[in-house]
Amino acid sequence: QVQLVESGGGLVQAGGSLRLSCAASGRTVSTYAMGWFRQAPGKEREFVATIIWSGALTHYADSVKGRFTVSRDNAKNTVYLQMNSLKTEDTALYYCAAGTTYPGRRSGEYNYWGQGTQVTVSS
Repeated sequence: QVQLVESGGGLVQAGGSLRLSCAASGRTVSTYAMGWFRQAPGKEREFVATIIWSGALTHYADSVKGRFTVSRDNAKNTVYLQMNSLKTEDTALYYCAAGTTYPGRRSGEYNYWGQGTQVTVSS
């Protein structure tokens, strides 16, 4: 089993930055692809970014491309999402997930999920 815990969310003004972390425990996630998803109130969960097990490849949703960067440190069993130039429409609960498919853009392609961390971007 893999347990994932997200952190780093908060309230930020539009144009600002946040760095989310996703710490894994229970077993190593170094062989898993890791993804970030988000869900805004009243909307479906949507794909944000994913990174292959080695960190060599990444894939992003068009809405965040050029603003968000996903990275990982397998020695620390941790994945990161650097979010720059934040917009009000980025407000959502952000989840990290571990799966065996790359690039996984669908929730069903991930086996393990964290509880989420809230990101709120004010205008």
